[in-house]
Amino acid sequence: MAKKSEKTNIAEEAPRAVAHPFGDESKKPKDRAGDGVSTPVSRMELLGEKETLERLRNLGKKLADEVIRGEEPKFDLPLRSRSNIVYDEGMKFLRIGEKREERRFVSVGQAKKFMQTIAIANKAKKFISEDLHTSIRGLYYQLKFTLGEDIDEELFSEQSESNELIEDLEVALSVKREDFNLTTDRKGVVAGRLKIRDNFAGEETLIDGTKMGRSGWMVPSDVDNGMELVDVDAKYVLVVEKDALWQRLNEDQFWRKENCIIITPKGQASRGTRRLIRKLADKGLPVYAFTDCDAWGWYIYWTIKTGSMNLAYLGRNFAIPEMRFIGVTMKDIEDYAFLQKLTINAKEVDLKRAEEMLSYPWISTHKRWVEELKRVLKTKKKLEQDALQGQKLTFVGDYVRKKIGEGDLMP
Repeated sequence: MAKKSEKTNIAEEAPRAVAHPFGDESKKPKDRAGDGVSTPVSRMELLGEKETLERLRNLGKKLADEVIRGEEPKFDLPLRSRSNIVYDEGMKFLRIGEKREERRFVSVGQAKKFMQTIAIANKAKKFISEDLHTSIRGLYYQLKFTLGEDIDEELFSEQSESNELIEDLEVALSVKREDFNLTTDRKGVVAGRLKIRDNFAGEETLIDGTKMGRSGWMVPSDVDNGMELVDVDAKYVLVVEKDALWQRLNEDQFWRKENCIIITPKGQASRGTRRLIRKLADKGLPVYAFTDCDAWGWYIYWTIKTGSMNLAYLGRNFAIPEMRFIGVTMKDIEDYAFLQKLTINAKEVDLKRAEEMLSYPWISTHKRWVEELKRVLKTKKKLEQDALQGQKLTFVGDYVRKKIGEGDLMP
C-alpha cells in the first residue's frame, strides 16, 4: 500500500484495504506477487468456478436475507468514476480508490439498475453452472425482454447498459468477467518460444508458439480459465503495436533468432492480450514495447504499462509497470538520417492527445517522455513504425535488436 505522500491521486484521498463484502474474510486475495497489494479493489483475485459461484450465491443470499428481515435489499461497491481512480506511485499503475457507492432497490433512481445488476448476476451463475460461454453481446440478448405483457419497457434496451453493469458486478464481487464465462473478441496474436495447455470444450490442446506459421496464435479473451503456460523458453517479450510489423518480424523469424516471444495487440490491447503479457512478465521475462512514434502509439504503451482508467479496478492483474519502451521515438529521427524524409504531419487531434499525455502525472514525471511529447508539439511531426522499412525491409529487426542490445530504453 503506498503512503499518501508517495501517491498521485487523480481526485482525492489515498486508498486503503477494503474487506470483500460478499466473501469469506479468510479468502481475501493473497499477496502472491509479494508487492504488498492485497485489497480486492486494487488487485482482483484469479478465481475458479467454485469461488465465483460462491460469491454470486453470497450476494443473492445477502439480498434475500434482507428481504426476509423486512429490510431494503442493497449492496455497495467501489465507485468507478474518474474521481476515484488513483495512480499509485509505489506500485506504478492505476487503481481504484476507496470511495464506495450504494446500489439500492427502494430508490426511484436506482431500482432499475439494481434489478438489471441482479439479472446479470443470475445469468452469470447460470452460464457457469452450465459450463457454457457467451459474449457480452450474447448476454445482452439473453436479457433483452419486456418487463411484462402490458409493460412497454425492456429490461435492457441497449448493450451499453449491460456492459456497464457487467463491470459493476466485476468490481462489486472482485471477479473478472471472464470468470462469469463472458467473452469478448479475440484480438492479439503471438508467436515464439512458449507452450500453452488449453482445456476447452472437453478437449486438451497443446499450443506451441513456434509452430504457428504465418498467422500466429490468436489470443483468446480468457487466458486464465482452463489455460496454463507450461513452457516458456524465451529471453524477453516484444509487444508490437501493428500487425503489419508483427508479420514482418514473424517472416524474418525474429522470435527464433532472438529467442523471444512477439505479440501484437493490433492497436489498443484487449483484456486477454494484456493478461497474457502480465502472465509472461510474472515468469520473469522483460517486456518491451514497440509502437508508432505519435501520441496514440505511445498511449497504447502507457495503457498496457499502467492500466487504463476504465479498467482501473483490474489493477495489478492487467498492468505491466515493469514494461519498457524501445521506440519509435522522435529522437530516432535524429539518429537515423533516412527517417527524416519519412515523417508525416501530425494532425490537430494528435497534438491534442500529446498535450493530454503531458498532463498525466504518471507520464510527466519522466524527463525523456516530456521531451518526446514536446518535440511532437514543436515539430508537428510524427513517424509510423512502418517507416523503419523505408531503407530495407529487414531493418525493423535490426532496429529492435540494437535498441535492446544497447539498453536504449525509455521508462
